[in-house]
Amino acid sequence: MQDFPAGIGDLIGANAALIFIAVLILLAVGSAVRIVPQSQKFVVERFGRLRAVLGPGINIIMPFLDRVAHRISILERQLPTSRQDAITADNVLVQVETSVFYRIIEPEKTVYRIRDIDAAIATTVAGIVRSEIGTMELDQVQSNRASLIERIRDSLANVVDDWGIEVTRAEILDVNLDDATRAAMLQQLNAERARRAQVTEAEGKRRAVELAADGELYAAEQHAKAKRVLADAEAYATAAIAEAIARNGLEAAQYQVALKQVEALSDMARGEGRQTIVLPAGAVEAFGEAFRLLKGRA
Repeated sequence: MQDFPAGIGDLIGANAALIFIAVLILLAVGSAVRIVPQSQKFVVERFGRLRAVLGPGINIIMPFLDRVAHRISILERQLPTSRQDAITADNVLVQVETSVFYRIIEPEKTVYRIRDIDAAIATTVAGIVRSEIGTMELDQVQSNRASLIERIRDSLANVVDDWGIEVTRAEILDVNLDDATRAAMLQQLNAERARRAQVTEAEGKRRAVELAADGELYAAEQHAKAKRVLADAEAYATAAIAEAIARNGLEAAQYQVALKQVEALSDMARGEGRQTIVLPAGAVEAFGEAFRLLKGRA
């Protein structure tokens, strides 16, 4: 075996030491520097105990003493759609489909306080849904779904706060009924539609009667107005005649009466059977009176 000179051996030993130190430094730097992605948080432990939670970016930890125990995604997650049975306040069995969205905001609570976070949230949601629906009737569940979702989300948020979780959204996708209940509701709906149709028809007939009565009342009012106008006209004519009599005297009135009698006898003479004229008693006096009045006016 060939022996190296003492100087060469010392040089090789020094280089090996330098290489070892360089490797050690690289390992230390590699274990000390942690680059955390934007969508994650790292949970760091030291000797099995929580040391720190690293946020996104470059982080420095103690090499060989600290280690990244958990890499937690902080992206929003969606639980698989779950179905649970519930009984309403009016004893109707329904099957509710729910979906929950959440994200982890405090990983140190999530990794040390709960083992299966998805299963825990699903179980909690099922219990809250049964509890909330049990206080409502079926019609309220169908019509106040937004209010029900809000109550479920608030109740769920209070429960999962200890797990470092934020519930971002909770949805009720559907409320299903069994066949018997659905058939009964359909029958009730048809009956309600028939009742509304009858009410609408009755209201239409009543409105038609009201309109007919209003028309008759309007016609009666217009007829009464016409009679009142005629009466006013006759009263005005009578007043005019009375005023003329008062102004021209009684002779003017007698003159007009005599003229009317003469005109009446003339009409009778022009009619059929004009060869024979029947004169009423006093006709001669009427003629004489008329001639006398005519002569006097001339």
